[in-house]
Amino acid sequence: MHILGVTSFIHASSAALLIDGEIVAAADEERFTRVKHTGVFPANAIRFCLQQGGIELDQLDHLAFYWHPWRAVGPRLLQLVSNLPHSLAFFRRQETDAQAVRGDVGAWLGMVKVGGTLRRALGVPAARFRRHYIEHHLAHAASCYYPSPWDDALILSLDGTGEWTTTLLARGRGQRIEKIQEVVYPHSLGVFYGAATQFLGYRVYSDEWKVMGLAAYGKPRFADRVRRLIRLHPDGSFRLDLDYFSFQLADKRTWYGARFVELFGPPRRADEPIEDERFADIAASFQQVTEEIGLGLVRHLLQVGGGSRKLCLAGGVALNSVLNGKILAETEIDELFVQPAANDPGAGLGAALYLHNAVLKGRRTPTMRHAYLGPEFDAARMRSALEQRGLEYQRCEDIEARTAALLDAGKVVGWFQGRMEYGPRALGNRSILADPRRAEMKDVVNAKVKFRERFRPFAPSILAERVGEYFEHPSPSPFMIVVLPVRPEKRGAIPAVTHADGTGRLQTVEREVNPRYYRLIEAFERCTGVPVIMNTSFNVQGEPIVCTPEEAVSCYLGSGLDALVLGDLLTSKRGQR
Repeated sequence: MHILGVTSFIHASSAALLIDGEIVAAADEERFTRVKHTGVFPANAIRFCLQQGGIELDQLDHLAFYWHPWRAVGPRLLQLVSNLPHSLAFFRRQETDAQAVRGDVGAWLGMVKVGGTLRRALGVPAARFRRHYIEHHLAHAASCYYPSPWDDALILSLDGTGEWTTTLLARGRGQRIEKIQEVVYPHSLGVFYGAATQFLGYRVYSDEWKVMGLAAYGKPRFADRVRRLIRLHPDGSFRLDLDYFSFQLADKRTWYGARFVELFGPPRRADEPIEDERFADIAASFQQVTEEIGLGLVRHLLQVGGGSRKLCLAGGVALNSVLNGKILAETEIDELFVQPAANDPGAGLGAALYLHNAVLKGRRTPTMRHAYLGPEFDAARMRSALEQRGLEYQRCEDIEARTAALLDAGKVVGWFQGRMEYGPRALGNRSILADPRRAEMKDVVNAKVKFRERFRPFAPSILAERVGEYFEHPSPSPFMIVVLPVRPEKRGAIPAVTHADGTGRLQTVEREVNPRYYRLIEAFERCTGVPVIMNTSFNVQGEPIVCTPEEAVSCYLGSGLDALVLGDLLTSKRGQR
């Protein structure tokens, strides 16, 4: 049974392929088009998935789409009518990458015609497959529950909005997902955080983690003001005070209203320096209140969910790794599972998983232990990429030991291995690596390699069995999606990956999941006594993570990287002609 899951037409596109319930391929379209957060139809990602699965389009049995457009029609029309004339912005022409669409109407029409779009994009007009629309938050719920290790778990899905639902509380049992409670638009924790993101001069659906990173540098002195905007009720629901917002008027240019500005002062311009401590304090205040609402929802779900203490978390808010760490530390949740593409790009995968498991009753999907689901390239392609740019290189039998020595010497290394990661995090196959013991590496990599804000933190990749030595509340975090406190006595040992608030967004690395990356960290420990490496995604600000060897070489040459490793091949700028 071949099932293709698709996300498209809004703010991010992706594709995933299941064969008999197993995830064999998944990738974001941005990695192929090189346009970050592209919403165009994911034709390139689909071609890759079909190729990886060894099938043609006419062998596809089902297409699962992450949205049910017809269920959104009634509520959206009511929203339009009740907010006239402001809501006429719904029809405004918007530029989405190279493709112009007629506002949300164009997106809706694209969803309705998704099957025909797929056939035309791949040039196979006669291909026959069944098309299925899966409710958005059910797709999110499926994306985290079915790949989890559990047959009985609580589920919480939080994002901006689906067809009309913004928050879903549910329970997974066997192959069923049972809805418990919903919160509906316009009351949305994702939009609440998005309004703060936009107020602070960043882009919604893209830069929310910048707000999360900035929050560590501020004090939540505006928290009482922020609480005026949103209130959690005893029944588990929450409501926004819409007097402070404008997103509900359907004009997406500004999500916050005049009263919002009266409360917090002038918004930050996108090109304005971040030195004003007010901005960091606003970020800290919104982060704190977001955590309060999220923790309240989890505690309510524990009360009404039937006794399980395992939680599957999905939706864009599930990428708030600070909140995830607080869930483990401050609630009675024993174990947490968040799949690597928890935001909308992962909902296409969730749609396919829901169709296979809940609708078609296929064999339960195996546990998702890794995110290495994208393209990979052979040694010949890597050699060609280096030779085309005139780079000298050497093949190393001991590439892990050589790379560890470079890191120990203070070099910043681009590390390109195996299949590309699925989701927004680099997990040791498309990574930039550095020495976590050197405090200056934080500024060096931000300024000279990534070309991004100096407050942005870096992740520690740590051997899985050593987590308890370096982090409080130790928990598996293979997808770099949980922030935990670094033990006070270890903060001086790994300052480059210890954030301003004493935490780290860690990745736990298992030998059997990524043997080469594990051996590299082992080799670094032999050199330094520290089983941790500083890890960030292999890209510069504004660009997607590299996919091909050619892109890795271009990023290496266009940034402050000292060395580049492609498979077993090593090139260094030192001594290069």
